[in-house]
Amino acid sequence: MAKANNKTQPGDADPRDFLQGVEPERRREDGLALLDLFNEVTGLEPRMWGPSMVGYGRYRYRYDSGREGEFFLTGFSPRKTALTLYVMPGYSDLAEPLSRLGKHRLGRSCLYLNKLADVDTDVLTEIIRAGLQDMRERYETWDD
Repeated sequence: MAKANNKTQPGDADPRDFLQGVEPERRREDGLALLDLFNEVTGLEPRMWGPSMVGYGRYRYRYDSGREGEFFLTGFSPRKTALTLYVMPGYSDLAEPLSRLGKHRLGRSCLYLNKLADVDTDVLTEIIRAGLQDMRERYETWDD
């Protein structure tokens, strides 16, 4: 089995300190609001993964090729171009709540928001919870 050497690893930096340094101000405020939302929804301690991702929990994955590794269960990053939320199983089974979310774009496992005010945070809460539940059903997971 080939163990993955992921570039993105958990670190010891404080997520709140990182977010307080984010520019511009609106992105910083949205990042801090997401920190509070994810803290409440997940009940997990946030951890910095790499220099700019706030992650919650951890899971072990293994591809058919035998490559395996670990990554966070869910999280977010206040990127320059958009707030990026990571729901690791992807969004294929979340069409209904996504239809109620508000303005967003999707990637494979990423949800992109221009600003938090564009979405319904109650629906966002549903999506985060559904992603966590799906991850816990599919993978070996643990709270970090």
